[in-house]
Amino acid sequence: MESENPYAHIKEFEEVCNAFREGGASIDLMRLKLFPFILKDKAKIWLNSLRPRSIRNCIDLQAEFLKKFFLTHRTNGLKRQISNFSVKENEKFHECWERYMEAINACPHHGFDTWLLVSYFYDGMSSSMKQILETMCGGDFMSKNPK
Repeated sequence: MESENPYAHIKEFEEVCNAFREGGASIDLMRLKLFPFILKDKAKIWLNSLRPRSIRNCIDLQAEFLKKFFLTHRTNGLKRQISNFSVKENEKFHECWERYMEAINACPHHGFDTWLLVSYFYDGMSSSMKQILETMCGGDFMSKNPK
């Protein structure tokens, strides 16, 4: 499970649950009841080792699951990738932006404020990209208020 993306696992699970949701059934309860059936190996052992009734809702379940399977070194590596972002040689703006957004989406729990994410992206841009951006927004990009 270490090489897999726990967020992708949860997202896929939620999609399956939503597809089978019955009219009056609570989606939260349904997810709690179905989750054990999609786990295997280490993840199944982990779930069975939890104290009975220690997980009361899907938010608790997701938090515990990610704490266990989205390891700290993986989180730290992804956070470094975000904070040390830089444009590659001959990379177009839209390619650079897509790559940056992929890094952010790979670690939704990064904890960075929006202004800091914008700053990391801007700092990693080439001089020519910064110049184009400043021209497009009519002045100093970093002094603009994001709305």
